Amino acid sequence: MTTSTVDSPARRPSRGGRVVRYVLLVVLACVVLGPIYWLVTSALKPTADIYTYPPTWLPNPLHLRWANFADAWHAAPFGRFFLNSLIVTAIGTAGEMLCATLCAYAFAFLRFPFKKVLFGILLGAMMVPGHVTLLPNYLTISDLGWINTYQGLIFPGLGSVFATFLLRQHMLTLPGEVLDAAKVDGAGHLRTMFRVVLPLSRPMLITAGVITLVAKWNDFIWPLIVTNSTNMRTVPIGLLFLKTQEGYNNWGAIMAATVLVIVPVLVVFFFAQRQIVAGLTQGATKG
Repeated sequence: MTTSTVDSPARRPSRGGRVVRYVLLVVLACVVLGPIYWLVTSALKPTADIYTYPPTWLPNPLHLRWANFADAWHAAPFGRFFLNSLIVTAIGTAGEMLCATLCAYAFAFLRFPFKKVLFGILLGAMMVPGHVTLLPNYLTISDLGWINTYQGLIFPGLGSVFATFLLRQHMLTLPGEVLDAAKVDGAGHLRTMFRVVLPLSRPMLITAGVITLVAKWNDFIWPLIVTNSTNMRTVPIGLLFLKTQEGYNNWGAIMAATVLVIVPVLVVFFFAQRQIVAGLTQGATKG
């Protein structure tokens, strides 16, 4: 018995239904992309054009003000801010993914006492708002003398319950025959993890890695609390610094700096979007 993959005429949406779908998609696209369009175009407008009413949706191509980017770059030490964000994001993401991978493998394949209870406690930690841990983390970092240091920015964020949960759920979906074959070949847990489990979990690893990377790059509260020196600030704090410097007099420079901040994240997302979709649709529902 064969099953046709083509929808029957009765199940096909009518022309009116398709029109409604397209209209809803256009409205949704405008809601999502509208603020980004306004941000990018405002970064290229003279200050006077940003305040005009009715608003100027299409900037004049002959009067694009590229100098807004230079003004933003020179109004604040964005070179230092970008360097700090790159270091914190790269090392923090790598450390967090390593901890999450080891933890997920242990909960998926190892046997130890109170395993289910400990995993339940781990899941319960996802319900705790991150702001609750700000004060204990700050007191710990302060006692260690790590204020205004990279280790103070990185270490408190190395534990990730969400990434652990995603990876553990995906590892449970891997075929047991492959893992049994590795065991028959004499592979230990580390070899099985690095040679078998991680290659099969590539989409989920990329998904969790991108989510972690974006969270590290955009983190505002913790770098604001644990640093008080301009040399240790990150780019989200740099935007606040720029706004303080420029005030409301040069919104073009502030918009240009915001574009510079979001470009690296957008580039990573566009390159990894296929893997992200594949990771989110694979094995995230098995208990």
